Amino acid sequence: MQLDDLYREVIMDHYQHPRNQGKLDGDAVSVDLRNPSCGDEITLQLRVSEDGIVEDVVFQGSGCSISMASASMMTEAIKGQPVDKALEIAKEFRGMVRGESPEDVDIGELEALHGVSKFPARIKCATLAWQALEKAVRHEEE
Repeated sequence: MQLDDLYREVIMDHYQHPRNQGKLDGDAVSVDLRNPSCGDEITLQLRVSEDGIVEDVVFQGSGCSISMASASMMTEAIKGQPVDKALEIAKEFRGMVRGESPEDVDIGELEALHGVSKFPARIKCATLAWQALEKAVRHEEE
């Protein structure tokens, strides 16, 4: 099996079996974003502990396999992380899908989306959930 095939399987698994999809009860920051160019939509809910740890993060949405898989992978990557680390992962991910990151950046399973950099129209799909995360963190800090 080639690496591209493995990456495709990871993306399809997250698309068909999304992790952390749902709604949070109680206190949580909620952000709704839409990609007007393709119609992808996401609602991200984020709960951060008093000591700055991403306690819980869930999403709901509709869209292409890239946007939904990216949201699923993002929630797994940041849950339990300090907010600063979550934002660092977001920065590295954004750089990777734009083709701007060095080759040695290790962001785990998120690397499956590195091929998006070859398709500029899909970059917005891949980064929609990450934009929602950054907006949620800004709101949390207010």
